[in-house]
Amino acid sequence: MAQLGDLERTVLDCLWRFDHPRTVREVHEELAMSRRIAYTTVLTTLQRLARKGLVKQDSQARAHLFSAVATREALFAELMTDALGIAGDDHEAMLRFVDVISPEARQALADTLGRQDRNHDTT
Repeated sequence: MAQLGDLERTVLDCLWRFDHPRTVREVHEELAMSRRIAYTTVLTTLQRLARKGLVKQDSQARAHLFSAVATREALFAELMTDALGIAGDDHEAMLRFVDVISPEARQALADTLGRQDRNHDTT
């Protein structure tokens, strides 16, 4: 998966905050509250995200509607999987990852792995 730029991440954040598709105008208006940004820049960014497969564009309506293809968490999981695919040594990469995450995230990971181990043992 291609690396995302700052504006692409900001646009995705905007789409993730709502549970319904947004028009370019709606995304532009929200972003324009905190920065100077041209409508055409927002449109281009949404179209670029659509080409990358991260945003779905519905052109059936009068105004094109855009929505994120996956949740923030699903995208993160895909990015992690991609990163592990290029890491070479999955074990070492995971150990380094665990070293840099917060204690809360480390505990959540341990809890999840414990639950999965228990579920796997009962099947």
